[in-house]
Amino acid sequence: MARRPAPPSASSGASRTMPAAKSTPRPSARRPRGAANRGSQERRVDVREWASGIRLSAFSVIMLSLVVLGAWVLVPTLGTFIDQRQKISALEQSIQVSEDQIAALEKERERWSDPAYITTQARERLYYVKPGEVVYLIDNDLDPAALPQQQGPVSDTLEETPSDWMPQLLRTLTSAGLSDTAAVSR
Repeated sequence: MARRPAPPSASSGASRTMPAAKSTPRPSARRPRGAANRGSQERRVDVREWASGIRLSAFSVIMLSLVVLGAWVLVPTLGTFIDQRQKISALEQSIQVSEDQIAALEKERERWSDPAYITTQARERLYYVKPGEVVYLIDNDLDPAALPQQQGPVSDTLEETPSDWMPQLLRTLTSAGLSDTAAVSR
């Protein structure tokens, strides 16, 4: 983009020498106190002057509009593409899991075609025996560490519960109602 030279601004004209007829400063041209000090510290930028220096050719406008149009068209398509890629990868993983399960089932089917495996499974699962065999079933053949622990006694002293509970209840109620202070059980 080409820039054209900026037109002369009011600030550059103020630095020229004024004709002798106009020796009194105009009120709009007056600077407040300390403005001379600030003028040397910061430079004022006229926005209109800066904006007038930007020129856009028709080619630049067309290219900029094509870029905006392309972004407007491609951004939703890109989001859809990314979403579809994620779904495809999830489906590929589920296919891999299914293929692994199929392979395991085929191995098991091959094992079941073996007569020795069938015999072993019948003996272990269903407790089948051949005629004339004697089978001994052993209960509690587990490791002692795997067995559940026996529950210990609840208390060291045994108390017999009275078989008639009604007189015991009346005694407890009367003793609680007639006592002067509340007893705290510990």
